[in-house]
Amino acid sequence: MNGQFIVIEGLEGAGKSTAVRTIQSWLEEKRIEYITTREPGGTPLAERLRDLVKNFHDESITSETELLLMYAARSQLIANKIRPALNEGKWVIGDRHDLSSRAYQGGGRQLPMSQLDQLRNLVLGNFRPSLTLYLDIDPVLGLSRARHRGDLDRIEKQQIDFFERVREVYLDEQRRDSTIFKVDASQSIEEINHHINQILEKFLQENRI
Repeated sequence: MNGQFIVIEGLEGAGKSTAVRTIQSWLEEKRIEYITTREPGGTPLAERLRDLVKNFHDESITSETELLLMYAARSQLIANKIRPALNEGKWVIGDRHDLSSRAYQGGGRQLPMSQLDQLRNLVLGNFRPSLTLYLDIDPVLGLSRARHRGDLDRIEKQQIDFFERVREVYLDEQRRDSTIFKVDASQSIEEINHHINQILEKFLQENRI
């Protein structure tokens, strides 16, 4: 069986962790071997870069630095964890991937998409997820959920218009890319799980994996 790279995307509070568990349960039912990763992070060095991106510092982090740190962590993760797993025929569940950079640094930070395209080509080449599930939620609702989860990190404490721009990019990318499926994250957990399972079953059938 060929390995497949399945990515979960969405704003804070959209329920990505719950969605990851749903996919894990589905794969276990199918007896498909898998690993789970997260971005930024997923390897020892990438986790150290995650700390730089997520935490507050005495020195302000520029938008360009944030973007480069994200891609540095992504490069490590792909080379040292994702590609080896896929080559072994395992499925990889990714909590965020390249689409997050387009949404957060491109949309939220308003960096030119041409810069992101150049970095993506340099770091990823033709490497893309097999399937992306975008959990769509209104930023106000999502951030309210995130606050109940605990203290917010450096990125989560941006103003609401930041997250509105992030969401706009997510929705635009989803409309243009047939491998990205939107899931209404404002629904109940049962409804979300059902929708995710439907998407996975269709993906499995259409690709005859």
